[in-house]
Amino acid sequence: MTIHVSAQTARTVSLCLGAGKDAFYFLPEPKAWTLWRGDEIIASGTTDRVVTFLDGLAPATHYRFALDGETPCEFATPPCAGDVDIRDHGATPDALNNADAIAAAVAAVSIGGTLRVPAGRWKTGPIFLKSDMVLQLDEGATLAFITDRDSIPILPARTEAGTMLGSWEGLPDACFASLITALYCKGLHITGRGTLDGGGADGDWWDWPKETRDGARRPRTLFMNGCESVSISGITVCNSPSWTIHPLYCKDITFSALKVQNPADSPNTDGLDPECCDGVLIEGVHFTVGDDCIAIKACKRGPNREDDHIRPCTDITVRHCFMERGHGAVVIGSEMSGSVTNVTIEHCEFLGTDRGLRLKTRRGRGGEIANISLRRCKMDQVDTAIVANCFYFCDADGKSEWVQSRSPYPVDQSTPHIHDITIRDVTIDNVRVAVGAFYGLPEAPITDVSIRAVTATFDDSESGDVPVMALEIPVCHHESIVSHFADLTIENCSFLPSDQLNQEQANQC
Repeated sequence: MTIHVSAQTARTVSLCLGAGKDAFYFLPEPKAWTLWRGDEIIASGTTDRVVTFLDGLAPATHYRFALDGETPCEFATPPCAGDVDIRDHGATPDALNNADAIAAAVAAVSIGGTLRVPAGRWKTGPIFLKSDMVLQLDEGATLAFITDRDSIPILPARTEAGTMLGSWEGLPDACFASLITALYCKGLHITGRGTLDGGGADGDWWDWPKETRDGARRPRTLFMNGCESVSISGITVCNSPSWTIHPLYCKDITFSALKVQNPADSPNTDGLDPECCDGVLIEGVHFTVGDDCIAIKACKRGPNREDDHIRPCTDITVRHCFMERGHGAVVIGSEMSGSVTNVTIEHCEFLGTDRGLRLKTRRGRGGEIANISLRRCKMDQVDTAIVANCFYFCDADGKSEWVQSRSPYPVDQSTPHIHDITIRDVTIDNVRVAVGAFYGLPEAPITDVSIRAVTATFDDSESGDVPVMALEIPVCHHESIVSHFADLTIENCSFLPSDQLNQEQANQC
């Protein structure tokens, strides 16, 4: 079993303990581990997670870590330029808003230094981080977002230079700053066993999911714009006002050993939404949320086809994650006008999500979804396991004739394209609606979809549902593959009911 470092700071490390065929989010069985500093054993324990988080390390120190009977992994922690404790600048658990004290503490952190948040519940407005620093939340520490909108600054839709700053559903828009806000930071790391509490249940955030109030849209819990070389590890992020973690225009960013938790009935509380990013690793993250667990996006054209804010989203890896509940496990779109390409999802578990892998777009979006790979994953109690929908009825005109028509329209830059989708070695149990549903545009069919070595079983329910969010879609119950205007190759799969399916596909496509 090969162990590698997923993310590290001066005092913490996330280790991925290997990718055996039976290792998903959990190991097949718990493993004992040992940590050495030189020849001295300084810690030991047992883990049942593939991605295991360790804290309490010393800066600039060499370590060896090993599972019983396995080859050790050696790593060295980076140095730390010094610690700053938020209490040193006036933060107290009794304060109604520690934002000013924490801002002073951030300013005092040296390049390469650490801002420490000790155990306790610390109420605060938005915290603006900077480059070349570590924010460490100790075990038992909670940064809790205030709910008074008058005390929360607003990020404008655009900077003075005209680039998108605040955003909402793929367009420039004024937004309240988030509990943790990082703008154009490099070398930033957020780590520890503490919690970021977005305060979603404490205010009225969930009462106006699609509205603008007091001149702005709802905040995220953790928002990053234009950041590079960032890692987020160990922490719990919960109770978000809207999307929980939203990196926009970021490059080379790692999320490791996190917990992302929101109530099932909290609206639009996606777990992690990388948008227009280049190089994202999501490894060993446990999601349980009120909307999509992971939603990969690339902005969308404006109502007048404005597109100066649109950039691609590419090279995204999701592995050893556990996604339970939520509308979709891994979702691509619907905001994808800049194109989403080169996405790999592997060794993940999906439990009780409405859909597993979900691709969604519509006429007017443009862009492409391409080179998507789902492999060596397992799903249970997922209504529809694999979905590609080109008639997704989002936005005010989503149910219009133009968007929903099954007659061909002219192909132009606003026509979306889905192609080169690979599904391999996936086990799916207790399907209620359908194993797969593919609805392509007549003028731009879905092409080059390969489904191989997929096994599926159906649950004992007595009723089904529509497999995709579009008009004129019949209810399905215990269906295998439903496809319209889609080119599918299906091999070595155990869910095919008969050869009749292949003939139906040929007629439809």
